[in-house]
Amino acid sequence: VQLQASGGGLVQPGGSLTLSCAASGSIYSVTWMEWYRQVPGKQRESVAGITTSGCTSYIDAVKGRFTISRDNAKNTMYLLMDSLKPEDTAVYYCNLEIFSNRWAGRVYWGQGTLVTVSS
Repeated sequence: VQLQASGGGLVQPGGSLTLSCAASGSIYSVTWMEWYRQVPGKQRESVAGITTSGCTSYIDAVKGRFTISRDNAKNTMYLLMDSLKPEDTAVYYCNLEIFSNRWAGRVYWGQGTLVTVSS
């Protein structure tokens, strides 16, 4: 199983970006999906998560600005980030729980994609 994260880049404050994380390989199902971010020198923090049925959760810092979604047919997760602020600058990582069969599941991390919010 491999995860490919993409969509990061440089954006001005107030701008928007959409991150994607696609899983490929021997996949039976993908259950929990989550976006994390990490600033150098700080701990990695959870940003948003989404269940198989589409229930979502967000940290307070991004509520109302970020939207997490998923396409189960494509084993892909998205993070639409609006009204970006300089404090959103970080490396963003995707975290997925993937089952290769009905009984065996584990957590996988994507490689990280850098988001820089600056004028």
